[in-house]
Amino acid sequence: MDKIKILSKEILSDNWYTLNKVNFQATQKDGTVLELSREAYDRGNGATILLYNTDNKTVVLTRQFRMPTYLNGNQSGLLIECCAGLLDKNNPEDCIRRETEEETGYQVTDVKKVMEAYMSPGSVTEILYFFVAQYNQNMKVSNGGGLDEEHENIEVLELPFNTALQMINTGEIRDAKTIMLLQYAQINNLLA
Repeated sequence: MDKIKILSKEILSDNWYTLNKVNFQATQKDGTVLELSREAYDRGNGATILLYNTDNKTVVLTRQFRMPTYLNGNQSGLLIECCAGLLDKNNPEDCIRRETEEETGYQVTDVKKVMEAYMSPGSVTEILYFFVAQYNQNMKVSNGGGLDEEHENIEVLELPFNTALQMINTGEIRDAKTIMLLQYAQINNLLA
């Protein structure tokens, strides 16, 4: 499609986040103009981080209940994943520092952005910013677990890096952002 013209945008739901129905014209390469309609879920942008310890060859992940996975065949609804959160009008680096401390209890100092990606571009507007950071026990300032007022109930997991990689193969880790960051760490020899 060479040219897009938005004709109308209708809010279908504004409960948790915003679901829009967008009607638009799309001009094809051959000049044909199509009128199309799509739904787009706008939940804001987010950030995620892989904490890794080069001395111990470990990573910090979280486990928490995710209703959409429960509805789509995950019997417990629990998902193992990297720490992540919505930007809430913060820049990605500030967001991920805050989320890291809230969820894992680690106060990281040196975070490195490694990529950004649209995670589900067929239906969700979100861009996710990916970070990595080294951690050690001196950075532990609390037990983590998320915020009570957000009912997060997050379990903090410290795992050997090779175990985490194997958990992708066994299906114990099925979260896309986590798989991407673990594979980034493997490809770039972060724990070598």
